[in-house]
Amino acid sequence: MYVLSQLIAVVAVLSAGAIYGTDMLGALVMRPTWAKVDDRTLTAVAGHSHHYGDRRFPVPGILSIVATVLATAASAFAGRWPAFAAGAVATVALLTWLAVYKLVNEPINRQFTAAVREDRVPVDARALQTRWDSVIVLRVVLQGVALAGLCAVLALP
Repeated sequence: MYVLSQLIAVVAVLSAGAIYGTDMLGALVMRPTWAKVDDRTLTAVAGHSHHYGDRRFPVPGILSIVATVLATAASAFAGRWPAFAAGAVATVALLTWLAVYKLVNEPINRQFTAAVREDRVPVDARALQTRWDSVIVLRVVLQGVALAGLCAVLALP
């Protein structure tokens, strides 16, 4: 069970890492970039990127949550209680991240995607992006906590 928990945790680290890296890019690069472009450009790039991201990122997102839960459970079955605790923290962080995404980001993503499909610029495009940006640092922190917890699952007895 020890080796199984380790292998599953590696899958969780790799899949959560994809989301973490993307959120980090959003916080460090894209957020200041959006402030420099006009609303039509903002809508076009945000709409197209969310069109693809919202269709492709559920795979690593779901995989990271499932693998984290399984690695945490396998750690418990192996009697690796410190690793179990770290996995539990990672699980809570990922589920919180998902709630933030579903409540704040996903509805905004849908609005930008619809605007691009309809070749229009939302009158509140800047406000939508500001709202989206308002949780990106929180998302980075949550993914970082999850990754740290998963690394601890790998390192702890």
